[in-house]
Amino acid sequence: MNFFAKICGVAAVALSLFTSAASAGTIDDIRSRGVLRIPAILNEVPYFNKDPRTGEWSGFVIDMANDIAKTLDVKLEVVESSWANAILDVQSGKVDMAFAVTATPVRALSVSFSDPTYYNSFVVVSADDELSGKSWNELNDSKYTFAVDLGSAQDLMATQFLPKANILRFKTRDEAIVAVTTGKAQGLINTMLNGLVISKKAPTVGSVKVPTPVLSTPSVIAVNYEADETFKSFVSAWAEYNRRIGNNQTWIMKSLEPFGITLTDMPPGFGFGG
Repeated sequence: MNFFAKICGVAAVALSLFTSAASAGTIDDIRSRGVLRIPAILNEVPYFNKDPRTGEWSGFVIDMANDIAKTLDVKLEVVESSWANAILDVQSGKVDMAFAVTATPVRALSVSFSDPTYYNSFVVVSADDELSGKSWNELNDSKYTFAVDLGSAQDLMATQFLPKANILRFKTRDEAIVAVTTGKAQGLINTMLNGLVISKKAPTVGSVKVPTPVLSTPSVIAVNYEADETFKSFVSAWAEYNRRIGNNQTWIMKSLEPFGITLTDMPPGFGFGG
């Protein structure tokens, strides 16, 4: 065998190995590993909650992720993270997917998005009656100061719709809540789900106010760009199926039950299905 033939033979073997590895696919990689990895954030009920005694995670995102893990016949592995780092965790391959992500053009430059799992709305939680009945345009004024948690969907929303208002950004939602209770901010910008829980847990923060127009955005699952199309299609199919038959709403409402929140507490115009 001449030198050229040997080189061709080695190249053919290398190509065969590469093709075999590529054909394994993202789902096979997850099954080989035996775990589906997702990021979770401390004290972010109803999305996530970690029991300090047992270390066990709960919340509707955990229920959703467990259902996907069960479908893939693997276990769920939770990686502690933050809203600001969750996208980076997906992008770097530290986790396989991130839930409760608001799809934005900027984020789409870093990760791929599934079909919506549910729809959420942005609200203001405040004890200041002056903020009641206001539009987002009216709140976009330098005389108002709002608190948000850094890197969250509400942070992105506030940047886009309230550029003239004073926005105080904090590392955690709890710090943002303290800013409101101590008078540093007039209101907390957050999602409807968080707002309902906050108003129940800490009544001094105030009540949920829904500025007009209602800003309803799809909550999606973020996956790595490098994931294959079969995996991306599977994740979107899972999201679409469970949203349409109501499973996602059931998991969400279950996570709200401990706070005495039911569907009747949802304001007019709000719906999980979009």
